[in-house]
Amino acid sequence: MNTLLELPVGTVLRDRYQIVSLIGQGGMGAVYLTEDTRLPGRRCAIKEIRLPPDLVAGADPSGARQRAREQFRREATVLARLDHPNLPKVSDFFTAAPQLPGDLSGTGMLADERDYLVMDYVPGDDLLHIVREARRKARFLPEAQVLAWIEQVCDVLSYLHRQEPPVLHRDVKPANIKLTPEGDIKLVDFGLVKPMDAPGETTFTGLRGVGSIPYTPLEQYGDFADHTDVRSDLYALGATTYHLLTSSEPPSAQEIFVNPDVLIPPRQMNPDISPATEGAVLAAMGSHPGDRLPTVDAWRRLLRSVPLPGGGMSPAHPLDTLPSARSPWAQAWRENGWLVVTGVLLTALVLYLTFR
Repeated sequence: MNTLLELPVGTVLRDRYQIVSLIGQGGMGAVYLTEDTRLPGRRCAIKEIRLPPDLVAGADPSGARQRAREQFRREATVLARLDHPNLPKVSDFFTAAPQLPGDLSGTGMLADERDYLVMDYVPGDDLLHIVREARRKARFLPEAQVLAWIEQVCDVLSYLHRQEPPVLHRDVKPANIKLTPEGDIKLVDFGLVKPMDAPGETTFTGLRGVGSIPYTPLEQYGDFADHTDVRSDLYALGATTYHLLTSSEPPSAQEIFVNPDVLIPPRQMNPDISPATEGAVLAAMGSHPGDRLPTVDAWRRLLRSVPLPGGGMSPAHPLDTLPSARSPWAQAWRENGWLVVTGVLLTALVLYLTFR
């Protein structure tokens, strides 16, 4: 069989979803923008899951395919139950052989059965594009804006981690965080999402992958992949925040483990970052899970305590509870100085009237 890797425009999936364009692709599959032919005007993003080549070429390819398919269905069922404003809603999943457009259907070019996940299409730019644009213009993204975005990512990760069992995203990175035209954040690309296994259970690992290198903790690699927990997503979130604040990808977890000095403190790259934010970011990027805070919520509480330079925040800002960057004495003087001045004037008046 001559298998097509990238599906051409016009291909129809499940007699319903017609491919409009390729949104992106990687080693584990591709994401397509599609038109729903049953509901004119509705656009969907469809994630196509591809089996790793070494799995297909193994000693038992048919058995491997079956186990991978069962794993996909279990994970897709979990995703279909999720409902959060910062997640695209998963509306369908299926296994099918694509129907190629007419000009290719008779050429001998065939596409075998693949697994597909259908979700809402999220318009807007991803944060990787946004931070690269900032770098191109030789500027940094404002810290307050970055923290507002990260607050929304914290919210959705906390939601995922509160599921029973907890759901891990496993590929948090700027490219998987989209900013909608309305200014909302959406965490996308569920290619690596998985429910945490109960103790003693084993799970087929063929579809998981290891995430993206600059944002992936050590425990998500190789033989340690079954030791991931909510702190693994926290590492990726910290590395993502590092990138957004410094306009530079962090070094890989392997590089940091071998030589911790390769991780340049964020403030050395962007002096406008507050010391407390720098501390929070580095706390999330501990090499060992035990070096990190236990939950995203705990880390968010730490981040919310960060004072920002200048102190000014929009009332509608998601982090409007952030305190001023002024010292406590300066803050007290600004708020109560008029009382001190009034007291001094009254004392002077009393002394004048007494001793004149």
